Amino acid sequence: MKRSALVVGASGIGGHATARELLAHGWTVYGLARRPPADLPGLIPVPADLMDPERLGAALATAFGDGGPTHVFIMTWMRQDSEAENIRVNAALVRNLLDALGSRKTLRHVALVTGLKHYLGPFEAYASAGTLPDTPLRESQPRLPLDNFYYAQEDEVYAAAARDRFTWTVHRPHTVIGMAVGNAMNLGTTLAVYASICKATGRPFRFPGSRAQWEGLSDVTDARMLARQLRWAADHDAARNEAFNITNGDYFRWSWLWRRLAAWFGVQAAGFEGEIRPLEAEMANDHAVWREIATRHKLVEADLNRLVSPWHTDLDLGRPIEVMTDMANSRRLGFAAWQSTEDSFYDLFAELRARMLIP
Repeated sequence: MKRSALVVGASGIGGHATARELLAHGWTVYGLARRPPADLPGLIPVPADLMDPERLGAALATAFGDGGPTHVFIMTWMRQDSEAENIRVNAALVRNLLDALGSRKTLRHVALVTGLKHYLGPFEAYASAGTLPDTPLRESQPRLPLDNFYYAQEDEVYAAAARDRFTWTVHRPHTVIGMAVGNAMNLGTTLAVYASICKATGRPFRFPGSRAQWEGLSDVTDARMLARQLRWAADHDAARNEAFNITNGDYFRWSWLWRRLAAWFGVQAAGFEGEIRPLEAEMANDHAVWREIATRHKLVEADLNRLVSPWHTDLDLGRPIEVMTDMANSRRLGFAAWQSTEDSFYDLFAELRARMLIP
């Protein structure tokens, strides 16, 4: 049976990689975003705002006519000022989409991408005392007794699946490493830009996080690995109605990786020095510096805010516990892909340089 995918959030790190993965394997792929990417040959753009149901319905009608996608991959969210607002807005994103698609009677499967805040708590209580989970993080661990927009998004998918009789999967990546511009959570590009500024100014490439993160074990998720698991789950009946963690499959310590990232850029590495030194404060006055670097090297993006998310990097690297993820649930069902984390960063840095986003 012919498969068509609607990738929701196609301009983001995970969405772009997923659209590319599906296109490479012969899927018909529609990319929904406010500004769909234009650099993926074969992608059918669906410009739409999920918070505007009327215009969303019109955009879907333009793209699909009386038909619709067989598979939907949801990997978008909108950050708000409180978790209550995060829940209201981000649940509505999912609900509006699935309500608009439900009447088309074409949906067979919906994949929802969330993340490790499922285990670590929302932004307002992230990895805080009293809610710290056991690690490695496992899909069988219960929800925290906290409001969390990830839970609200899951509940919207479960309710629509029961109503419209499609299957679902939930995918929980750790920090996603991949190519995107204007993304709200982008640790890889943030570190690349920070290292580039350090090189231009002679500053040390200083680890901004906690002792627990510096010394403990960690993992990350290459966007390409997330895309592979999404495609795998869409193709395997055994994966239906399951939640899956997804990481590269290797572990590392930032005390090991930080020096390698510094070496790639040719800058001096400075490790944990007894206290957290937030990157948001470190880069607060770097906007003019970056504009000068962008001008000198003829880079295509001179707006620092379009490239970096130091607040999110601080959230990840400042955690008071080591964080690693168990992938047994997908492994036992046959998902065997693996990715070198060191190469994830190097591949991203090389792509950023090739696209003239860093010098």
